[in-house]
Amino acid sequence: MTDTKTGLGEVPCEIPRETVDAFHRGGFHLVQPKGRGHRAGMDAMLLASMIDDDRPIRVVDLGAGAGGAGLAVASRLPQAHVTLVERSSEMLAYAKKTLALAENGHLSERVSLIAADVTLTGKARHAAGLLDNAFDHVIMNPPFNDGRDRPTPDSLKAEAHAMQGDLFEDWLRTAGAIVRPGGQLSLIARPQSIGEIIAACGKRLGGIEITLIHPREGESAIRLLLTAIKGSKARLAFRSPLFMHGADSHAFLPQVDDLSNGRLGYARIKNKVS
Repeated sequence: MTDTKTGLGEVPCEIPRETVDAFHRGGFHLVQPKGRGHRAGMDAMLLASMIDDDRPIRVVDLGAGAGGAGLAVASRLPQAHVTLVERSSEMLAYAKKTLALAENGHLSERVSLIAADVTLTGKARHAAGLLDNAFDHVIMNPPFNDGRDRPTPDSLKAEAHAMQGDLFEDWLRTAGAIVRPGGQLSLIARPQSIGEIIAACGKRLGGIEITLIHPREGESAIRLLLTAIKGSKARLAFRSPLFMHGADSHAFLPQVDDLSNGRLGYARIKNKVS
């Protein structure tokens, strides 16, 4: 078909390379890559729910991507100031677009961005803006998949999903440095990584609490939620498991729905941040 105004052949519509998605039932919106890269979902929302602290707090989201978990914290906790840390320039661009959305105007003044590699150490980390003992809470959804699992030609997704080297040691070293004494680390990962995570916490972070997440009763765990407190010497505790769905249902159970939509925080059972 010819365009009668230009005399040119019909120009195909450009396929959108990004989407604008609502979270917390419209409480905030996220600009995300379409068809490539990492897209925030349930993992990010559950991670954000692990901060149960209604005081004025400073929160840092390490490896924040487009900012899903960090913005979910800011959405639910009106006194939280959140710093998003991401090394990918492309994902930082999505985070900037996210903060520029009019729908996020009520949050944007409490959210800032740092372009940095989480694994930086010493003076390089300080120069990037990640100072020692600077945050009340550190959250992270690290690229916890084994790089040999389901390889993808999407380099942006591979960077966000597949671990490289001694990932948990590197990331938890940074978390332990930048969180204040008595401050809280929260992370979500695969259950297979539990040994590496506990080892990486070492003497930096104690009072570990772990919750295993199962799709349904009788099905194997697919994720773990972990919190720890800097300087705590309390023993490790396993909490009651969290089940996502009822039998023969794909609907989220009420507690999970409340956690993922910002109506409920997943509080620690002991050693809360003081």
